Amino acid sequence: MKRTFEFASLRYPRSFLKLLLLGFGLTSLPLILALLNATADVERLTSQSQAAVDQAAEAARDSRVLKDQTIALERLARQYLILDDPSLLADYAKVRGGFKRTSSDMSLLPLDESQLQDLNRTIEKEQTLFELLGREHGAGRRQLIGGYVALSELANNVLDQSNLLIDREIAHMGEAARRTQRSLLWQLAASIPLGILIAMLFAFLIAKPIRQLDQAIRQLGGAEFATGIRVRGPADLEYLGQRLEWLRQRLVELEEQKTKFLHHVSHELKTPLTALREGAELLADGSSGALNRQQREIAEILRHSSLQLQRLIEGLLGYQRALVGINRLELRPVDLSDVARQVAAAHKLAVAARKLNLLLRLEPAVLAADAEKLQVVVDNLVSNAIKYSPEGGTISLAVRAEKEMVVIEVDDAGPGIAAEDKERVFDWFFQGKLGHQGRIKGSGLGLAIARELVLAHRGSIEVVAARGPGAHFRVSLPVSPVRG
Repeated sequence: MKRTFEFASLRYPRSFLKLLLLGFGLTSLPLILALLNATADVERLTSQSQAAVDQAAEAARDSRVLKDQTIALERLARQYLILDDPSLLADYAKVRGGFKRTSSDMSLLPLDESQLQDLNRTIEKEQTLFELLGREHGAGRRQLIGGYVALSELANNVLDQSNLLIDREIAHMGEAARRTQRSLLWQLAASIPLGILIAMLFAFLIAKPIRQLDQAIRQLGGAEFATGIRVRGPADLEYLGQRLEWLRQRLVELEEQKTKFLHHVSHELKTPLTALREGAELLADGSSGALNRQQREIAEILRHSSLQLQRLIEGLLGYQRALVGINRLELRPVDLSDVARQVAAAHKLAVAARKLNLLLRLEPAVLAADAEKLQVVVDNLVSNAIKYSPEGGTISLAVRAEKEMVVIEVDDAGPGIAAEDKERVFDWFFQGKLGHQGRIKGSGLGLAIARELVLAHRGSIEVVAARGPGAHFRVSLPVSPVRG
């Protein structure tokens, strides 16, 4: 496995920017190659077309020249046969030289078989007529004139074949253009999926370290410090992962230091606080002698303040215990109605002492949750209701299932919650303005801890409009919380 990881890490460039540039480059490479190949095909088609046009034009031009030369040869032959002037033979020889050069040039062109046959017959016919020109007399001369007429017809055939050559080359160019078009379409059809495939590959390579960083940040934000952080990818992202791992270790150290500090402070405060509280109680009980009214009031203030301080210290310790592993849920099927019954049983003595009526409305409601943490939520809500309810009041604890949610509702008959405090009541160490019926002031941690535990289950807790006097709390929890 280690070798696999090392091999995978070597596949990444040194920096995230280089990975992006490499991804863009390789994604564009198929299209660039297709474009270059298309350019080469077009250039090749252009050069072939130009060569074909040039050859066809040259063949047509030579054919017309050949036609004109055969007409000139026929005219000079007629004049010579009529006038019998030897100087006309010299002129004939000059025109014939041009005829031979033209026919020789045409024979070098890429003519088809029928064109070459017509050209060769023309050349042979002219050679035969030239050999007979100086020897024929009388009736033979009239036949010779007919031969030159036939020579002109042969030249006309060569000219017609040259015109057909132009049409044929045009057809060949059209076919070549269609072949090039089909080739370009195939290249485009192949390069686009290939480019998409390469883009998907690099999207995975780019997203993988980003997902690891996101998971690491979520892990730190959720106070999950037990698992080490390791990011695989470009060197700069790996370095960022190393810094997050350093941050995780520092947070672990700070959590340990904070826990030690709280334990140390609580231990150091409890001893003198216990002595102070016991001394205040002895004074209040008159163990050291009778006290006047003012002295009893002072002793009562000391006892009440020491109890309040003890409650705050216990609240700090409870706060610390609640934060440790608050997002580490051991999910298993839990019937929330059973949890509510256990909480109600645990508060039975407190309810009886305050002469309260605890009304249970419990329906089966099974969800995937951490039973211990949900028990803390319900316990804190019920404790809060008991604390604020007047003697003889009624507390309602309800559990029910609603579609994909499970709902807990707790009502009390206390003074209620002020409108401006409905959002702040779940803040840490928040103390409401309205008093409660207990003699010991709360620490302001119970509802805050309940909120954190509910959020860890991807649920919600809120203060809703009460159906009567007092406060009405509602907790909504998903049946299957999605861990993110």
